Amino acid sequence: MLSYAAVGKKIRLGRLLPDGKSLIFAFDHGVEHGPSDFSGETINPRKILEKIVDVVDAIMLLPGMANITSDVWAGKVPLIVKVTSKTSLRPEDARLLQSPFGWVEDVVALGAEAVAATVYWGSHYEDSMLRQWFTVKREAEKYGLPCLQLSYPRGPAIKNMYDVEVVRYGVRAAIESGADLIKTYYTGSTETFREVVKTAAGIPVLMSGGAKAKTLLDFLHVVKSVMDAGGQGVVVGRNIFQHENPKGAAKAISAVVHEGLDPEEAVKKAG
Repeated sequence: MLSYAAVGKKIRLGRLLPDGKSLIFAFDHGVEHGPSDFSGETINPRKILEKIVDVVDAIMLLPGMANITSDVWAGKVPLIVKVTSKTSLRPEDARLLQSPFGWVEDVVALGAEAVAATVYWGSHYEDSMLRQWFTVKREAEKYGLPCLQLSYPRGPAIKNMYDVEVVRYGVRAAIESGADLIKTYYTGSTETFREVVKTAAGIPVLMSGGAKAKTLLDFLHVVKSVMDAGGQGVVVGRNIFQHENPKGAAKAISAVVHEGLDPEEAVKKAG
């Protein structure tokens, strides 16, 4: 017989990956990058969330943003709360450290389906972030909350953080540290990302959307590559909210993730 927490985790993972795949909308950029990531109406988070809550499979927010926008997302889309972050205002040598931005109790209180935290593997702050990760993990286990690790290899010793061997290392470290879901970098090809997925040993791997691509079609080709490699989906922010039609962009990405549409066909959904 499963424990209550194990049952809860299984149910929540099923909501986040409704068909074993997921498009998660990431919206923590206001802290990580600052207001400059937004223009026009996008500076108001409600304007974006209202457009995409009925398209994506989940949204990932920091606790304060989840709180002030709950009237928009509650009851419409599963929530993942990220409890670590950092600003770009701090000294450059301290930007390889994520700090606490909330607690697991906040995640539970907000009614979220999962908790997320970042680990910069290879950073000289790796030990601090691991202590933070395991504190989050231990508390989340009590409540049956899945833990999404943003597994990001970054540090002075890493020459290319997108190199397949570097990304595979970060993914292996993520599963060894108990991640239930992994968000990581795209390695440049279907063949190399397939090796990343193999390294995860069955733990769902989702690609980090990264900076806005030159065109939506370019980004859809990357998404298709990830899915063809066996990835379980993508966690996307800027390639949705910086697009002129955020809802259309989300629909197009979802079509590649869930329907397996070719990018040239899927991009038509963006209008």
